[in-house]
Amino acid sequence: MADTVKHPETYFSQLVPERDAVLQKLEAEAKKEGIPIVGPVVGQLLFVLARATDAVNILELGTATGYSAIYLGRACQPANGRVLSLENNADMAQRARTHLDQAGLSEVVTVMEADGLQVLPELDGLFDFVFMDIEKKDYHAALAKLTPLVRPGGLLIADNTAFVDAKKFNQAIYTDSGWQSVQILSYLPMHSALHDGLCFAVRA
Repeated sequence: MADTVKHPETYFSQLVPERDAVLQKLEAEAKKEGIPIVGPVVGQLLFVLARATDAVNILELGTATGYSAIYLGRACQPANGRVLSLENNADMAQRARTHLDQAGLSEVVTVMEADGLQVLPELDGLFDFVFMDIEKKDYHAALAKLTPLVRPGGLLIADNTAFVDAKKFNQAIYTDSGWQSVQILSYLPMHSALHDGLCFAVRA
């Protein structure tokens, strides 16, 4: 059996994807203000998965300052796709719109100032791809509301599933026959937190 690299966290920290000026600005703001963001590794993962699945209609729960929305918007832009991102904090929603405009994505990503749990039952249509990064205690309640909105074969990614407040969601999606899911515990450079879980689930 081949040996793994020595000091793997140091090694993989050297392979963090490059970012443009807009994303680096958001990273600096997040570090200064203590705003949790997914960071470039998970951001690039979202881009790769959205592009690989040919996602056109994307839903994001939890915009914050728009960091992950930029990755999602760039992923679906070549296919004339759209991202709807829900954010319940008015200041964050406006900051996200400004950042998305700076990234050239104001026509691709719509930031709706709304409580996701309240507005989900009012949404129409089916989504190809959903990224969930809201309060972890709300994940479980969001799952039931999300399920009718995800097309068969659609992908759901939930961030921070190693957090204690996500345990109820983790068990629910694990036992739900309507989803095929897998949990991955990873080292994620520049993510909050550095060691965290990600849930990947396909709508059955």
